[in-house]
Amino acid sequence: MFIGRERELKSLNEVYSKAGFGMTIIYGRRRVGKSYLITEFIKDKKAIFYTATKVGSERNLEFFSKQVLDVLNPEYSDATFPSIESVLDILTKKLSESDEKIILVIDELPYWAEKDEALLSILQKYIDTKWLDKNLMLILCGSALSFMEKKVLSEKSPVFGRRDAQIKLEAFNYRDSALFVPDYSSEDKAICYGVTGGVAKYLSLFDPKKSLDDNIKRLFFNTNGYLFDETKNLLTQEFADVTLVNNVIEQVASGENALNIIASKVKEKDPTVLYSLEKLIDVGLVEKKKCITEEKNKKKTQYVLKDHMFKFWYEFIPKAISVIEMGQGELYYEKVVKPKLHEFMGSVFEEMCRYYTLEQGIQGAFGSFLTETGTWWGVEQLQDAEDKWYQQATDIDVVGISTIDKTAVIGECKFKNEKIDKGIYETLVGRARLISGKYNITKYLLFSLSGFTDWFNDIDKTNLVLITVDDMYK
Repeated sequence: MFIGRERELKSLNEVYSKAGFGMTIIYGRRRVGKSYLITEFIKDKKAIFYTATKVGSERNLEFFSKQVLDVLNPEYSDATFPSIESVLDILTKKLSESDEKIILVIDELPYWAEKDEALLSILQKYIDTKWLDKNLMLILCGSALSFMEKKVLSEKSPVFGRRDAQIKLEAFNYRDSALFVPDYSSEDKAICYGVTGGVAKYLSLFDPKKSLDDNIKRLFFNTNGYLFDETKNLLTQEFADVTLVNNVIEQVASGENALNIIASKVKEKDPTVLYSLEKLIDVGLVEKKKCITEEKNKKKTQYVLKDHMFKFWYEFIPKAISVIEMGQGELYYEKVVKPKLHEFMGSVFEEMCRYYTLEQGIQGAFGSFLTETGTWWGVEQLQDAEDKWYQQATDIDVVGISTIDKTAVIGECKFKNEKIDKGIYETLVGRARLISGKYNITKYLLFSLSGFTDWFNDIDKTNLVLITVDDMYK
């Protein structure tokens, strides 16, 4: 069953519908559903779908040739060709003989193009000299984000300026992820999103007829589970030195977010660790997070895991390997993991709340047109019981800002089995002064799994918005 991706399918169909040549670039991290999206798009159309592999340029040419001929001229599918031009000439001839639209897909393009530097230039030559008036749609797709951005999309690329559309396919947001488990409670939908990170492949493994607990136990805490070895499998595909990368991820997953601290923990030099972090950013596993009101302040940057599934895996699986291999993974989940799920969901829930805030804020739900959301962290000045001042590190979970009228909303998020009380609200109001010098705070948002105490029934809520997890799924 194909779920979501309506905007992406619409974009692909718009390019397909135009007269003459059209090209779309699709890129995104592994397992996010790029190939599945393309397969859904071409299912009722004439298409040549080739997936490149790490076998060198000559073998890719051989396999590509067979794929082209299987579609255009099956009786000659075993023929060999000296160059990609000779194969593309056959395609061009076929396009000239018929008005039928043909789609040419080269998936995992970097595997081929990295070993054949002329490939993109050859495609550019055919686009410019032979295909512009032909009924052809070209789709170039890849998982190596840095390659796709620097070699395919940048101004230095031979195919620059020739695309009609580009799609950076991201993981599903929390709301679309819920479509995979429609009968789950809002709490379980949120946790399902948390342990999969909204990655299409991982979501597709969840059996919506089974409980959340049963799915997590089957996929993570079983030696035969797909996600038991997934982090190692994915890192092996992307990195030569898996040991160093694994050590770096362990530190980031445990909450270390400064380069110098990570480097000291893994006992490597800063430049070595920085290289690994940049590669992890390239493949979509790590992100460099900035304080929303001080984005130019290089000291206020943090490396955090972008992939929630990786965070879940590194938090719970390494300590349980022996237990899982003895066949007691389900017991470990019940005794150790399940009681800590709400704690794990803390940062995931904050990200969900930021998405909700931006989504609603764009529509004017909070009284101003919000243009971005993020988080704030820094130091606040407080007074103790003896009126002495002291400094304390603090953060604001949700900050939504409008760069248009310099207004902002701020929020606090609690994914706990206890109701939010007045203390949390008063703390949030107190922290407003930390950013009120730059933005006028118009709303205070409180997000809660378990609702709110009766104290909120009797106060003025003109500038306060109370939001439950159920509200976020409406």
